[in-house]
Amino acid sequence: MDLHLKSKVVFVAGGSRGIGLGIVEALLGEGARVAMTARGADALEAQRVRLAEQYGADSIWTTPGDMRDAAVIDYALSAAETAMGPIWGAVANVGLHPCPPGFEIDDETWRGGMDQNLDSAFRLARSALRRMTPRSEGAVLFISSIAGLGALGTPLTYGVAKAGMNHLTKELARVAGSSGVRVNAVAPGNIIFPGGDWEARSTGPRGDNWKRWIDREVPLKRFGRPEEIGAMAAMLLSPVSSFVTGAIVPVDGGQTR
Repeated sequence: MDLHLKSKVVFVAGGSRGIGLGIVEALLGEGARVAMTARGADALEAQRVRLAEQYGADSIWTTPGDMRDAAVIDYALSAAETAMGPIWGAVANVGLHPCPPGFEIDDETWRGGMDQNLDSAFRLARSALRRMTPRSEGAVLFISSIAGLGALGTPLTYGVAKAGMNHLTKELARVAGSSGVRVNAVAPGNIIFPGGDWEARSTGPRGDNWKRWIDREVPLKRFGRPEEIGAMAAMLLSPVSSFVTGAIVPVDGGQTR
């Protein structure tokens, strides 16, 4: 299927590894042009070089920066549009923030978790919508989690922030809908990739226990892969999904009940 993303510019936060990189590669494979950010400048540049060799230098643009900072976000989006043209899509792919189990969470950790997992996503969406709504076209995509769909025993800041992101998706979809701009979210399940948490768990001392847990909890009996999130992300960003907005789509091998 042609997703009609050829030459469209999509901004992807956190695109240098894992799920973010899976989204970047899926978009490039569909002919989109990608503006990519991440905090680690070296890893970002290494991926830019690799992707430019595969898809062409004009297809990829990068800038390092902390996507929790509103001024950095605004600069990155403006610079991306200067370099590549009007942004069609924006992907808020934000990382984890350390949080202990239970409710004994100090205020600084709580604020940090909300800032990393929810506030930064809102700031990116706000900056993107300021550009998209006057043009009456575009799509915003949040990378949420099944931890926001139910109480799964994840650290409080993570699950609560992702639940907030899911509600934010629906509210912004209503706000932006009259302008023809769509807002959706993907809720990944257990995604394994090099250097990620699930790789560390599955290869660690309790690896067999985690594999049995996956067999029990996930009907497809395996981990997901970044490219599987990338495929759904590309579909939701695509004009092919022109009547889909306010949706939170689980990509979890059937784990959500």
